[in-house]
Amino acid sequence: MSRKNISLTESLEEYIFRNSVKEPDSFLRLREETGRLSQANMQISPEEGQFLNILTKISGAKKIIEIGTFTGYSSLCFASALPEDGKILCCDLSEEWTNIARKYWKENGLENKVFLKLGSALETLQVLIDSKSAPAWASDFTFGPSTIDLFFLDADKENYPNYYPLILKLLKPGGLLIADNVLWGGSVSDPSHQEPSTIGIRKFNELVYNDPLVDVSLVPIADGVSLVRKKFIKS
Repeated sequence: MSRKNISLTESLEEYIFRNSVKEPDSFLRLREETGRLSQANMQISPEEGQFLNILTKISGAKKIIEIGTFTGYSSLCFASALPEDGKILCCDLSEEWTNIARKYWKENGLENKVFLKLGSALETLQVLIDSKSAPAWASDFTFGPSTIDLFFLDADKENYPNYYPLILKLLKPGGLLIADNVLWGGSVSDPSHQEPSTIGIRKFNELVYNDPLVDVSLVPIADGVSLVRKKFIKS
């Protein structure tokens, strides 16, 4: 059996899009608006967005935390897949970028499913672990250790190893962590790359692989996606 992945030519990428992606007009308009920003490369592709959407449906997730929202494309993909009683908490630093996201959450009738917390996501996760009563920004979002069905990690790469133990505490047994950019343009396999972001992702990948508490599959989708499932541990 070959261990090589097929090379994606432009025509093959177009074929995949035509035969896979069913993108609402508002999602396309968000992509186009984001595409005019200088940081447009931070936006996930519609193919990856549809992958996230179907993973949400397959997993039956009702409670999601997204770390790194940018202009909101991934959160639209998650929120639109949630059941009526589902919720997603979006964590980001930028009010400018998330103001764009807010516009599209409202346009798609999802504003009652989406909570936004601006500020350090590391601090936010620690609050969710430690708090005995709900902070004002999470009053309708039940939280605490082992309460979250699904995490999406797509934030500052150097902090991936620091996010991981906090995520694991909050994740339910059987819950799913989806980590984006885990191949980081291929730099993770090149020892000459010693940037903080590359080092952070390498360390994260090693932490997950060696953690007996999880199952993991690193999938070469887009810039690399790790699917990490928290195991059920018998007491």
